[in-house]
Amino acid sequence: MREHAAPPPPHVDRFRSEVYGTVFGRRMDVVHRLRAGDALILVPDPPGTDNPAVWVHATGGDVVGHLPYTVSLWLVPWMLDGGRCRGEIERIEPDDVASWKRVIVRVELGM
Repeated sequence: MREHAAPPPPHVDRFRSEVYGTVFGRRMDVVHRLRAGDALILVPDPPGTDNPAVWVHATGGDVVGHLPYTVSLWLVPWMLDGGRCRGEIERIEPDDVASWKRVIVRVELGM
């Protein structure tokens, strides 16, 4: 048994989430290229990272941003233990919407 085990994933197969950090660097250029239904690559930070996140990448590898830390708290350890998931753009809001509400993704667990 782990000394500091992460919370297990919720009892859901899929969920929706905002993507944070889309305004840094040239990430908005990437966001402007995305469309609803586009596949995404979800990558957890490596073990031992302070405040690990699940990073959201466009199909070509460009960084879009990261999932909220409240999601990453359980999703990173689950993924590092072999859990698999996939992401897809659900919707992209206009630039006048707050950046943390602008990109909404669907995440499917155990695919």
